[in-house]
Amino acid sequence: MIWGNIVTRRISFMLLWLGFTSYAFFLAPPDDPNTNVLIGNLINMQLDGVNPLVVALFNLMGIFPMLYGCLMFTDGRGQKLPAWLFAIASFAVGAFAILPYLAWRSPNPHFLGKKDWGLVIWESRLTGIVLLAGAIGLLYYGFTQGNWADFVQQWQTSRFIHVMSLDFLMLYLVFPALLGDDMARRKLDNPQIFWAVALCPLLGPLLYLCLRPSLPLSPAVSPVPIPSD
Repeated sequence: MIWGNIVTRRISFMLLWLGFTSYAFFLAPPDDPNTNVLIGNLINMQLDGVNPLVVALFNLMGIFPMLYGCLMFTDGRGQKLPAWLFAIASFAVGAFAILPYLAWRSPNPHFLGKKDWGLVIWESRLTGIVLLAGAIGLLYYGFTQGNWADFVQQWQTSRFIHVMSLDFLMLYLVFPALLGDDMARRKLDNPQIFWAVALCPLLGPLLYLCLRPSLPLSPAVSPVPIPSD
């Protein structure tokens, strides 16, 4: 039964990846001739004339991979797949990299081994606080300064804006696939917390990073008592 559930999950995520990829390349609006210029301006922070909603969305798509990294680098400790490779790729292609990882990872509700310095950073509540503050600032900037009519028009005519928006939505929708095991590793058996985090787009997961308990010390690295003579 467990193996059957794993196979079903893998098939479901691969079909989701295939459908999302097919839509992005074949059904989304055509490329805007100015897309490369827009991307260059966003990267170089040359934002004159750029809709603040696009600026906010573009930068939030940098926060989302870091959010996933805060779970994936721990989750990857027990996987045959190199989680870091998918996490890094997600900075460039978002859910197009996350979905294959979710398809081929195995359930991992336990953490074994020691936390190295890199994992300590990803586990730090300070990391969650910085990401949460950044997300709130970007959302405030986008919602208060952005032009919604212009954004909708760009969403309908620009593949870059269209797919980036759907990518954001996809990353939100599949986040619970990692949340359950992350809570289990921290001995958080509380469905109310799970659904409160899962149903609050972006801010719920980021708040979870700020408040989640630390990983318990693995039995594999617990001090071993020295027998007395």
